[in-house]
Amino acid sequence: QVQLVESGGGLVQAGGSVRLSCAASGTIFTINTMGWYRQAPGKQRELVATITTDGRTNYAGSVKGRFTISRDNAKRTVYLQMNTILPEDTAVYYCNADMFAGSRWGDYWGQGTQVTVSS
Repeated sequence: QVQLVESGGGLVQAGGSVRLSCAASGTIFTINTMGWYRQAPGKQRELVATITTDGRTNYAGSVKGRFTISRDNAKRTVYLQMNTILPEDTAVYYCNADMFAGSRWGDYWGQGTQVTVSS
């Protein structure tokens, strides 16, 4: 079974830092772009950051300069280092990967990890 499993969320004070991790497991042949998205209560899911296999990154304007996405291809893991966290960063954070797994290319999602920022 192909899975993306996130970890690292929780309660964080405003101005603090937290690191999210997401590991892909299962019968996976190729992983292309990996990324993080988030969904705050009452809002649509939005892009946070993406990273290609060769390390090219893209960030939402609201997190640029504060968050850093990285990946370890050997570990099939993507990370999101969140610094100078703001209350408006409170959301469920979802990992996403474009992968050839099992017998198909697909857009895979993790189950989400909650990040709550206290002011």
